[in-house]
Amino acid sequence: MTVFEGTFTQVDSLRFAIVIARFNDLITGKLLEGCQDCLKRHGVDPNPNGTQVDYIWIPGSFEIPLVARQLAMSNSYDAVICLGAVIKGQTPHFDYVAAEVSKGVAAAAFQTGVPVIFGVLTTDTMQQALERAGIKSNKGWEYAMNALEMGSLMRQLKNSINSSSSSYSIMGKAQALPVTSNSFIESDVSPEV
Repeated sequence: MTVFEGTFTQVDSLRFAIVIARFNDLITGKLLEGCQDCLKRHGVDPNPNGTQVDYIWIPGSFEIPLVARQLAMSNSYDAVICLGAVIKGQTPHFDYVAAEVSKGVAAAAFQTGVPVIFGVLTTDTMQQALERAGIKSNKGWEYAMNALEMGSLMRQLKNSINSSSSSYSIMGKAQALPVTSNSFIESDVSPEV
């Protein structure tokens, strides 16, 4: 039996995209700093002019899933880290945005097979968000750790599957959720005639 486990070392060949929502940038900026610090301390060059990390700034958290999915579909990244902050107000807007962002990020990962890290704070107050963005701890660090671990794990799994693809096939074709350029999900397996 084989055991697969992500690591936090030998990450010099991993590539990451970080999607950052501008809305609540007081919070997302701090999350980004924690994320960059973690990546740097684990051997990733977070320099925007470097080759390992790309930064994508978007208006708000609601836009995260669309951009994350496009990035994941590019097959250019080992993981996509999504940073945002949705803070509860006095209207149901919070509930709609928080629910759709979480579903969208999960769908982007599932549809593409690329780890898409949910780094969107959903808090009741600005104080809670500040505490999670650096006053008590910085969740950005944790999101980067998740990306390192999942990026290295998925690379191991892909290498293992590629080297023994016959054990992962049905009707002679390897199974993966196909993603087409026109964004429709279709079946890759056709019935044998």
